[in-house]
Amino acid sequence: MSALEKRIQDCSAGVAVVGLGFVGLPLARRLMEAGFQVAGIDKYIKDEKREEIEAEGIPVTRGFSAVSESDIVVICVPTPLTPDQNPDLSFVREATADVARNFGGGDGQKLVILESTSYPGTTREEMLPLFEREGLELGKRLLLAYAPERISPGTAGSALEKIPRVAGGLDEESGRVALAFYRRIVDSVTLVSKPEVAEMTKLLENIFRAVNIALVNEMSLLCRRMDIDIWEVVEAAATKPFGFMSFRPGPGLGGHCIPVDPFYLAWKAKQYDFYPEFIELAGKTNRGMPFHVVDWVVEALNGEGKSAKGSKVLVIGVAYKEDVADTRESPSLEVIELLARRGAEVVYHDSYIDMVEAGGKEYHSRELSPETISECDCLVIVTAHSDLDLELIASSEVPVVDTRNALGKLGLRGAL
Repeated sequence: MSALEKRIQDCSAGVAVVGLGFVGLPLARRLMEAGFQVAGIDKYIKDEKREEIEAEGIPVTRGFSAVSESDIVVICVPTPLTPDQNPDLSFVREATADVARNFGGGDGQKLVILESTSYPGTTREEMLPLFEREGLELGKRLLLAYAPERISPGTAGSALEKIPRVAGGLDEESGRVALAFYRRIVDSVTLVSKPEVAEMTKLLENIFRAVNIALVNEMSLLCRRMDIDIWEVVEAAATKPFGFMSFRPGPGLGGHCIPVDPFYLAWKAKQYDFYPEFIELAGKTNRGMPFHVVDWVVEALNGEGKSAKGSKVLVIGVAYKEDVADTRESPSLEVIELLARRGAEVVYHDSYIDMVEAGGKEYHSRELSPETISECDCLVIVTAHSDLDLELIASSEVPVVDTRNALGKLGLRGAL
């Protein structure tokens, strides 16, 4: 057992977490619970957020000096898409270069782990050369691994330590030490043969969901034309005890991973002269759903003898999923922008989010009250938080486009 493994075993190792967002902050908290010495690094953190985290006992810095004093560095930075839907690894490259420059001296080994979602080859092809440029050789002072995050904000029973993890090292020792590290903070870890396997595992997990959601979304469009209730169809199909997994239609996909991952894999696949048309089609199908939502709003208004132009529409929920204060890739933002383009006056309600920007305009949450509803010509439920007053919505005389079947709890069906 190496000196680093011994420090991991007794939790005396120092761990620097780079990026204190939806992935890094829960990880830092779990590391502290396990007894590790933790330092947070975030170049873009706001002062109020830094103070809030430091109040929990986690020191936070915008600089990378803590790297030299740490035994393990975990990188948890964003991996978004560019405007033309290609992978944007600028945050990964920047964080890796900063870690490499601040690696520190001495003979001791340091384990660097990437948790950010990316395409197969990122750890080997993008990160390793940046360390080698600083004279760091894999297997000597540098150990390098990939272990994709599995965070599900707002989901019950998703405590970090209870979610099994996957890890893969660039060499045997990197994998072994990464396995030892994660075993100290989660209940179950699977070590795979190399980082590319772990990177592809993460993409498969999320693309599986994206493809199946696209399937049920497309089915919902067909059912609408055929005057068949898609929600009743899904519920009936779910009674089969084998060979079926229930997915629900909706207004589009949000969050970081599911809307983004198909495009990461498609971009990489084309380097191998492979064109994953099935996966790309799923991404396009899901991205098209906000347009259908707006069409349904227009239909609902037409049914009242009104046009979208000049009508007031209340969008209910701007978070990408229920019970989180997270608008990343939220379909609600596109719904708001598209409705505004049609000339509608758009307002929104979300008990978790006070302000959003859509189409270059700021919107502020309105109270969901009889007065607010009475001012509107149509309501559209895009996100259904658990505290949503469904009785109030159902009792209104305003047409409702319910993309989440929220009113199904009252025995009513929405427009989807």
